Amino acid sequence: MPAVVHVPSPLGDLAVAGDAAGVTRIWLPLEGPPPAAGVAPPAVRQAAAQVAAYLAGRRRALHVRYGAVRATPFQRAVWEQIAAIPYGEVRTYGEVAAALGRPGAARAVGQATGANPWPIAIPCHRVVAANGPGGFGGGSALKDFLLHLESTRPAPRAAGR
Repeated sequence: MPAVVHVPSPLGDLAVAGDAAGVTRIWLPLEGPPPAAGVAPPAVRQAAAQVAAYLAGRRRALHVRYGAVRATPFQRAVWEQIAAIPYGEVRTYGEVAAALGRPGAARAVGQATGANPWPIAIPCHRVVAANGPGGFGGGSALKDFLLHLESTRPAPRAAGR
């Protein structure tokens, strides 16, 4: 069983899981992060500290040692494209597909984005739909929070305003 370290956020706990080889998963609050478990190896502790610093606005990029996960070559290519999106910028699913040389594959890019085991580190929140924010495993409130943190959109309005 991988070690798990919890990271508090304004919208609930995230969790970083992994083993001596590296981080195998970053859990978002709505995904039901697992309970803390095991003694976290350095790669997991470092990744958790970087996620906390990012969420506090003190870090723009994460340098994570990724552990082994199952993924198709297409998923890995999508994740590499997403990892290259600079802090504070967004791309549409269609733009990511076009950058991969597959302009008709926006829906497949969305599916690969949803399978990303390392959200935040591989910033899938920076990928949006052509007509709005699009989906996000952590929910729309977390996606809005992250995009606002990076100043790519105005702050969400409070209810009743």
